[in-house]
Order: sequence, then C-alpha cells, then structure tokens
Amino acid sequence: MKKKLNYIVPSIGDVLLVALFLAMSFSPKFVLLGDADTGWHIRIGEFILDNFFIPDHDIFSYVTPPLPWTTAEWLSEVIMAVLHGAFGLNGVVIFFAFLISLIYYLLFRMIRRYKGNILIDIFIILIVIVSSMLHWLARPHIISAVLFLISYYILDNFQDNNNKNYLYLLPPIMLCWVNLHGAFISGFILIGIYLISNSIIFFISNGTKKEESKKKTKILSLIALLCILISFLNPHGYNIFVYPFKVLSNQYLMDHIIEFLSPNFHEFSVIPFRYLLLLVITIIAITRNELKFTELFLILLFTNMALYSARYILLFSVVVAPILSRHCKLLFKQLKGKAINWLQKKSEEIAAIDATSRGYLWVIPLALIFPLVFGGGLDHRFDDKKKPVAAVEFLKKEFLKGNMFNEYAFGGYIVYSAYPQYKVFIHGKIDWRGEEKFKEYYKIALFESGWEDLIEKYNINWIIFDTDSALSRFLKERNDWRIIYTDKVASIFVRNVSDNFDIIKKYCQPLSPAN
Repeated sequence: MKKKLNYIVPSIGDVLLVALFLAMSFSPKFVLLGDADTGWHIRIGEFILDNFFIPDHDIFSYVTPPLPWTTAEWLSEVIMAVLHGAFGLNGVVIFFAFLISLIYYLLFRMIRRYKGNILIDIFIILIVIVSSMLHWLARPHIISAVLFLISYYILDNFQDNNNKNYLYLLPPIMLCWVNLHGAFISGFILIGIYLISNSIIFFISNGTKKEESKKKTKILSLIALLCILISFLNPHGYNIFVYPFKVLSNQYLMDHIIEFLSPNFHEFSVIPFRYLLLLVITIIAITRNELKFTELFLILLFTNMALYSARYILLFSVVVAPILSRHCKLLFKQLKGKAINWLQKKSEEIAAIDATSRGYLWVIPLALIFPLVFGGGLDHRFDDKKKPVAAVEFLKKEFLKGNMFNEYAFGGYIVYSAYPQYKVFIHGKIDWRGEEKFKEYYKIALFESGWEDLIEKYNINWIIFDTDSALSRFLKERNDWRIIYTDKVASIFVRNVSDNFDIIKKYCQPLSPAN
C-alpha cells in the first residue's frame, strides 16, 4: 500500500511547482502583466512574423530619424507573438507562469543535491521565492532566468566532481540564449567564475587537487571558447556582445529607468531580499572556513549586481540558494542539543518520504489549465487601474490627428492596444542610443525651460499623461491646452488651436483658440 501511495503522493518539489503555477494563473495578486512592456514585446514578435525581418530601428515611434535598435530578444518575442496569436494574453501569462514555477522547482531539486536538512531547504526556497517576486513579469528575462539556472546547475555539478558531466549542453544552450535575451552575458559570467576559481586552485594547490583543477580549467576554457564562437550565430553578429555593456554603462538610463535603480529597502516588496542578504552574510560568516572560491565569487558578484539594480535580485536569489543549503548543512553538523536532534530526525523522516514520492497527481491541476485557456475561462488583461485602458479606447474611437506626447509608462500599453493606428513618442524599448530622447521626454514631462520648443520641434498636437502628474495639473491651468478626456489613470489634452476646435467643442466648453 505504501508503495502504491508513493506513485500518487507528489513530492515537495511537485507541490511547489503546482502551487506557484496555480497561484499565478488564478490569483489577482500574481498578475504578470504589471509591466506594459509585455505589449511591445508581443508587437515586435508579430512584426517579425509578418515581415520575416528583425527591425533594426524603432517602428513604434513617429520620431524621425527613427532610433536605432538592437533587438536582442527577437526569438523570445516571436514565441510571445505565437502564443498571443493562438491564445491571447492568457497564453502569454500561462507560459511565463509555468516558466517561473519551473525555476523554483528546478532550484529546489538543485538544493536537495546537498542532502541537507529538508526543513531548512524548504525555508530557503520560500524566502528565495518571496525575495524575487518583485520582478515576476511576462517578459523575456524569465526565459533567460531559466537558462541561467540550468547553466548554473551544469557548472556546479561539474565542479563537484559528480559522475555525470553535462558541460556539452552549454554551447547549444548559449546558441538559444543569445537569440532569446541580452542577459546571455550572465552565462559567460558563470563560466568565467568557475574558470577563474579553478585557475586559482591550480596555482595555490599541490598534488591531486592541482591536477584536478588543471583538468577542469582546460575543459572549461574549451567550453568557454565554443560558447563564444556559437554566440556569433545571431542577427547582430559581434555587436550583440557590445549591447549589454553599452546599456549598463549609460549612467543616465541607469538613473532614470525604474527597474535599473538600486533596491529601495524601505519598500515592502524589497524587505524579503534584505533578510535573505542578511541570512547569507550570517551563515557564511559562521562557516567561512568552508567557503569555496566559486561560492565566494558568486556571492560577491551577484550581491553587487543585486544592490546596483533591483532587476538582478532574481539572479542573486537563484545563485545563493544552493550555497545557503550547503552551508546550513555544515552548520547543523556543528550544533548540538535536543531541539537540534529532534529537528534533524524529523527532517530525515520527511526527506525519506519525499525521496520515494513519485506521485503524478500534480499533472491533473496543470492539465485543467489548458481547457480554461482554450475556452476563455481565464481573463488575463492589463490592470485598468494602472494602465490607460479606458483612455486608449477613447483614442481608438476618436482617432486624434497629429503627434502625441505620452507618459513613458503608458507607451507599452498604447503600442499593444493602438499600434499602428497611433505611434507613440516614447516607450520601454530604449537602449543606449536613446539617452537624448529620454532627456527630451523629461524636459517636457517636468515642463523645464525649453519644453515648449520641443512641443514645436515634434509638432505635438496632443498629450496623454498620468492624471495625478505635475504635467497634467500644469496643463489644466493653461489656456493653450484643453482637456478632452480624464479618469483616475490618464488624462488627454489637445492644443487649443483651430484644427482641434471640433473635438474641443465635443468634449469641453471651448475657449478662443490660443493662436
């Protein structure tokens, strides 16, 4: 009977996978469309499918000459477009919900390689999950995170001298990764860390350890070379290597794009990361004599990245989880006492049950999702309390003439809902060549000196902006702009000129044209 139950009862990893997947699929608290950039990713993918051409310039803005692009996520965007074409936003959200769930399922499996206290491992995976939730979005970086974790597992497995060597998978992974997301560079960072660590061990060690590190250094060098060579198989050639560094080295963009800013430890969503970081520091301080070179470099580099930019907290969490598990296991070997013995005994009992659990009941709730996707039982959409959903519907009905100026955060949604009927001033697809455009955006948004010259330069006839912004309040007080639409999210203003008199008359009490 017990053996039969093992084929019914799912493992802890299976429960984790299903629980996360169902939570993100059904709960409004796990909305993966919190960022409208998902919208322009989909539209770029559709453009590629329609034209069999990867755009090298901005196709969504009316600004000329068009801003040059490096479309590093083109393959991810094609995948998103295919899913959207078949299942709408439901398909896109379900796909990324599954990938996010898969990350933590695989990470838990990786943690359990060290055979530590399973209760501690459960605690570690839970704090890792809540620490990295702030960047759960239906965007290509999630695909990149899956490949990052797989590469991390392969390298760590090789370093620990396990019988199975999967390094041969890294070049084909890199071939996919370089076309899926610009963060493929993090794969080279991982390889570099293991390569440098083994090189250091070779120079400071003797005997068998020196020979092992020498062999590993040679193998990793060959793998690194193969990965570099195969990475050139992308639409941008060698320029794809320049792209991530150009973006990250542009200080103006790093200081003005929210997701590139350092984590704000006063925000509720960042609190778990703070405690995860403190936990890492504490555990490593206690077991410092057991710290490996690879672990040291991984912690130092990815802690620095996470403190520099909140978007890297996800990678930091993935990196430190296995390290924490191994060091907690070492720590528990040093501790004594009845409570510790009891905890260890319970852990061993749970681990024994979990090791034999091969239950497949978890397949049932996953299978139930797909009829809901096909049948329209799910209704994932952009939040109309945060995105200009109603305002864009108004625009599509009225079809305003002339060029717009738009809120940066609205750009992705306008592209998704109203392109090609409307082209925006700015949206989330900005790389290092967009600094001047960003500066012009802020000059108008903050109505700094010379903002009206930019209105004339781009022949801006109307503005859609956050209702609660300083710009909206400023324009309401001016005679040369009239408000024709407003709700709690967005307001639309048109210039008070004769060309707009009809729409002004339709939606508000007209004044004399300003010119």
